[in-house]
Order: sequence, then C-alpha cells, then structure tokens
Amino acid sequence: MNAVVDMTPDADGRTRVRLAELVALRSRVAKAALPRLESRAMRAGQQSSRLYGRGMDYAESRVYQPGDDVRRMDWRLTARSGRLHTKLFQEEREGRLLILLDAHESMRFGTRARFKSVQAARAAALAAWYAVRAGERVGLLSFGAGHRLLKPVGGTRGALAVCGALAEWDADDASASGELLSDALLRAGRLMHGANRVLLISDGLSCDEAARGRLLDLSHKAGVRVLVVADALELGMPPSGRYPMEHDGVRREVALFGERQRREFQQALGAGQTRLNAMAQSLGVPHVTIDTAADPLDAVMSLLAPGVRR
Repeated sequence: MNAVVDMTPDADGRTRVRLAELVALRSRVAKAALPRLESRAMRAGQQSSRLYGRGMDYAESRVYQPGDDVRRMDWRLTARSGRLHTKLFQEEREGRLLILLDAHESMRFGTRARFKSVQAARAAALAAWYAVRAGERVGLLSFGAGHRLLKPVGGTRGALAVCGALAEWDADDASASGELLSDALLRAGRLMHGANRVLLISDGLSCDEAARGRLLDLSHKAGVRVLVVADALELGMPPSGRYPMEHDGVRREVALFGERQRREFQQALGAGQTRLNAMAQSLGVPHVTIDTAADPLDAVMSLLAPGVRR
C-alpha cells in the first residue's frame, strides 16, 4: 500500500478537505454490502461488450465453424454431442470511472456541518474507493477554480491518488473562473481516457442552458450519474431570524422574517441545484441530492450500483 502524507495539517474537515478523513473512508466502503459492479467495458454506459477472441473469460461453446481456431475446441462437448464444438471467450475489459468535480467558489459555502466543497470531496473519495473495490480504474477532473485532470488509475493507488488530489486541489486557492457547466462537460468528453462511467458532483450554480445538450452528448459516450450537493438553506425555506454570512473575510447579517422574503431567499440561493436536478430529470440521467450534513455513502452507492435508473 502506498504511503500517504497529509500535506494539509490545518484542514479541519469542515471548511477545508482533510486528507486523513478521505483515506479513512476506505473502511466504510470495505464494510458496506455492495452489489457487484459491471466492470466490463460498456457501450453508451449501458450494455456490456461481448468480444469473442483470445480473452481468458470463458463465455460459451457453439458448433464449430470453418475458420475457428482448432486450439479452442471443446472436446468434452464434442464427445458428448458427436458434433465438433469450439469454445468462445469473452474479453474482459477494465471499467473506468471519471469523477467530474465542481470547484467553483460557490462550493465553499455551508451552514450545516461543512462546506459543500468538503462534502463533495467526501463523496468523490467514497466513489473512488467504491470503484477500485469493484476492479475499476478511477480518475478525477475538476472545473471552476482551475482545470485539473488526474487520469484513471486502478487499484488502491488509484483511490489514494484521487484522495490526494482532492486535498491538494482544495488547499490550492487557484484563481476563480466562471467556467460554465456546458464547457466542463465538453472538456470531460474530450479527456475521458476511456472512461465508461462519469459521476458529476456539483451544486448546479454553473448550470447553463447549453449544458443540457452537452450532458446528453456525454451520456451517449458513458453512463452518466449526477450527485447534487446543496446546503440546507438551498433546499428549504429557512426559519425566521438573522443569519450571519461571511465571504472573503467580510461578515454580513441577513435578516429573514417575512414568509415571502424567506421563500425568495431560498429560491435564489437554491436556483442552481433546482436547475441541475431538473435537467438530469428531463434527460433520464440518474441523480441524487444530498445536503452538507448527510452521509454521502448511500447516495454514492445508489448512483454507482449496476443497472441504476432514477
């Protein structure tokens, strides 16, 4: 097992990603009763590829046809049936999961337990451990604050690489950019490196009208899943009261008392997650929403389980 050095000693796991926590999530996945993932290559993210050739995974036997390799003769079935039969083998291809992670400044917000950015990193780490446990390679692509790519890698090394990148990228205060989700989806389609599954983790605030077509295009190349991370204030109308807010070291207080005022505040704050959920729903893309205080494991498992349609 590769050694992991936590380069973010000041990370508190609330406003900043803590590497030790991401690595420790491995035990959560290891103890969970997970359904078997389909690790063979998938066409359009749905159907397993059935390639007959020199692979090591036996598929079936059929009546001998001219041109069949005589070294693949099924002599037992031939003896029983009295007709020549040859063995067919199914080539095993390693599945690949690409995690598309939203790193916009809007993700550095949270009123319950932790920032959305920290919750998104926890979900991404769980997805990485889940994937490698199933024999998949896993990679990571960020958008928003910086354009970073970690190519899919298999085994424990792959999951550890994802965890390390999540902590490192979170600690690096890269200059913010206003990258639209449509541009990020287009880039993901070009930099998939053979991924047959894509997990988008975002708060949806970068979701634009063009993203719908790009998400549809990406779903033709891979099985796409969407995990929406939202704060409690984005999901429901807040109770009456005064709410202290801080951004870039500047503290403000928002007074919310009237019902209409509170409803409009929630609708404005939660517009991103509403748009992204609606888009995924309209395209038939499986999607789940979690808040910053939730345990992401069940959501990740439900999205990455084989045959999921939601």
